[in-house]
Amino acid sequence: MHKIVIDTNIVVSAALTPNGNAARIIKSIYEGEAQAFCSTDIVNEYERVLSYKKLNISQRKQQETITAIKSLFVSVTSTTSNIQLPHEDDRVFYDTAKEAGAILITGNTSHFPTEPFIMSPAEYIDKYLL
Repeated sequence: MHKIVIDTNIVVSAALTPNGNAARIIKSIYEGEAQAFCSTDIVNEYERVLSYKKLNISQRKQQETITAIKSLFVSVTSTTSNIQLPHEDDRVFYDTAKEAGAILITGNTSHFPTEPFIMSPAEYIDKYLL
């Protein structure tokens, strides 16, 4: 089983495109192919972004998504790193992945340093789910 941390853009993409790569990654968690990790800050970020009016994600879908995350994801507390990142909001994802020894899956790989544990959804699927 693979350990993963998923960036908010993956959660949103899965909610908006049920047959896309992001949804395949979420499905792998349900099917026990991957174990997902998060933190309280990550769950708060998921909730905040899923509720954006411009995304037009129904209240029901938002609640179902957050309930599933809270029941399936393992919560960890990480130490804050001092690595330079272009967006400070991304630090919690990086630090949680490092703490859990997990792969960080993001649609914004350019927001993170080039490290083998940071992958796009397509890279992760090609390497681990096909």
